Amino acid sequence: MTEDRPSNEGFLQIGEAAEQTGLTQRTLRYYEEKGLLRPPSRMDGGFRLYSQDDIERVENIRQLKELLGFSLADIKEMIEAEDVRIQVKAQWRKDAAIAEKVEEIKKALAATRHQVELIDQKVAKMTEMREQLATRAGNYERWLAEREVPAIS
Repeated sequence: MTEDRPSNEGFLQIGEAAEQTGLTQRTLRYYEEKGLLRPPSRMDGGFRLYSQDDIERVENIRQLKELLGFSLADIKEMIEAEDVRIQVKAQWRKDAAIAEKVEEIKKALAATRHQVELIDQKVAKMTEMREQLATRAGNYERWLAEREVPAIS
């Protein structure tokens, strides 16, 4: 084992992580290569070890990709903004001066606004696509109605 992790208890090897997340080992390696996942710790033999935080991050990536249709570039931006928020939270100190706290909150606010902007862009594109499809469906229905052919539901 590596020095930073005395045992692999609580960690998953890549095959186990792939099985748990429903992704392939190749996809996990690709996400690491593209910077979506932090390089995992490794065992002495070089086997990757994934923490529960890594698994949660993979699930977040999958949701952004599959449910919201985000590109990997958009996902990377979302994750980087979330990393800023986490970093600000970790650095928050009760004894810090107000000026320091203000700067930390400004960083978190900017990162969160960027996430909202990315989602708004995606929603706008999806709304436009929906409107185009609804118009197309209406055109088909009118064409059928003009020919007295019943439309399907």
